[in-house]
Amino acid sequence: MVLFAIAFQLAAQGAFKEAYMKARPVIMEPIMKVAVEGPTEFQGAVMGSLNQRRGMILGSQDEGVMCVIESQVPLAEMFGYIGDLRTMTSGRGQFSMEFSHYSACPNSVSEAVIKEVKEREAAAKK
Repeated sequence: MVLFAIAFQLAAQGAFKEAYMKARPVIMEPIMKVAVEGPTEFQGAVMGSLNQRRGMILGSQDEGVMCVIESQVPLAEMFGYIGDLRTMTSGRGQFSMEFSHYSACPNSVSEAVIKEVKEREAAAKK
């Protein structure tokens, strides 16, 4: 009876591995809806900084001397953004963000994550 249970477990593991590889799994990352408010004179610099962070600009609205830029940016790229924003807008810019959806990571990001995980696992075995 024990032999049957082990055989079933090995068959299930093999089936899962085969199905997993056929499914072509991808790493997903959270995408945030980001609204940046700042002086209109810095609009180009703000849009450029969002693009550098793999952001997609959805639109912008001028409200007098201020503008609001709406975009979607991966959460991983938003760390440290407040400091950069304040620097480029002379301390007059601010932003808010909220979760929007999950999206597949680009291959370059996925490969870097996989490499880092493998390095951690190798270091843990030592």
